[in-house]
Amino acid sequence: MPTDVSTILKLSVPLIVQIGRRTTTLQTVLGLCPGAIIELEKPADAELELLVNNKPIAMGYAVKVAENFGIRIESIGSSRERVEAMVEGE
Repeated sequence: MPTDVSTILKLSVPLIVQIGRRTTTLQTVLGLCPGAIIELEKPADAELELLVNNKPIAMGYAVKVAENFGIRIESIGSSRERVEAMVEGE
């Protein structure tokens, strides 16, 4: 039985906003504690990546929305690229 497109469009997918990456030693990770600061090699005002299935689909900047953080999208991949990011194993 074919799946209705409207059903597929209602699926939930995890969105990740990545502020940066860093490689460190296991010793450093084991030494982390509340209050520790991990410096990232990225300026505070740099663009952030928006990921779906750990694949980048858009870029944007951090914004404050009431008491929460958000991301204002500045550029985004095509519909095809976004769908392909949602397919596991690609």
